[in-house]
Amino acid sequence: MPIRITLDAMLARRGMTARELAATVGISETQMSLFRSGKVKGIRFRTLAKLCAVLECVPGDLLDYDLSAEDLRGADEDAEP
Repeated sequence: MPIRITLDAMLARRGMTARELAATVGISETQMSLFRSGKVKGIRFRTLAKLCAVLECVPGDLLDYDLSAEDLRGADEDAEP
């Protein structure tokens, strides 16, 4: 997947654990773990905003993107026949 989660680097810079962040933001440790591993399909903007507020960062500090030619395919090509 071309979107990478870079939350671990931000946690290290802030000297905070994922457990502490999850408790402060108000999400489960399981949800935090899934987000950190990139195994979620999406994240609510409200949750992303809380993460940024607690970590004093912007969304681009938590996410990165690697260009993929597949990202340029049309939406209609993704539909199953």
